[in-house]
Amino acid sequence: MAAVDIYNVKVLENPAPFEHPFAFEITYEVREPLAEDIEWKVVYVGSAEDEKYDQELESVLLPADTPGRFGFVLKVDAPLVSKLPADDILGVTVVLLSCSYKDAEFIRVGYYVNNEYTDENLIENPPATVQIDKVMRNIGADQPRVTKFAHKFDFSGENANEGDNDAENADADALVTASAGFAFSGASEMDEENMRLQREFFAGNIGVQ
Repeated sequence: MAAVDIYNVKVLENPAPFEHPFAFEITYEVREPLAEDIEWKVVYVGSAEDEKYDQELESVLLPADTPGRFGFVLKVDAPLVSKLPADDILGVTVVLLSCSYKDAEFIRVGYYVNNEYTDENLIENPPATVQIDKVMRNIGADQPRVTKFAHKFDFSGENANEGDNDAENADADALVTASAGFAFSGASEMDEENMRLQREFFAGNIGVQ
């Protein structure tokens, strides 16, 4: 099993104005002490068509050298509007919360994000330039997509395969119960191909909204 796993994530302060910070209350479990810190990262997908518009909103390091269950609130600034394609500001996109160890990602939680006007006049007659102060952001907190990636962590010898087998042999029932409806999908490698496939998955779903 994984040395570290997410027990639960709560999306706080949602819905909120577009420029309001994102806030996640994260509970994670350290099952095996690790020699180095784990890295938590939040990425906003600026466009489903091109990853160059992705914005890393925050990256923080936390120790994982003591077994137990821990929690913290990760609050990050909203994406810079100036770096987003004008045509992709409104509508549905994705925000990704991931955790890595030794520069290798082992779990990722993705949420749909819907940005829209709430003023009827703006909905019926949208201005040529997006009035960002009038845009509301709504995160689909009840429909996360969780992807687990195989990772060796600090396992060695006979235990080296424990991390690799975790993505395929996860105790899905227990995890779904603990994670309040998380949907899990396994992954056997942590590479750019998985990132691309994940992006295509979200892009396909965004397209049918």
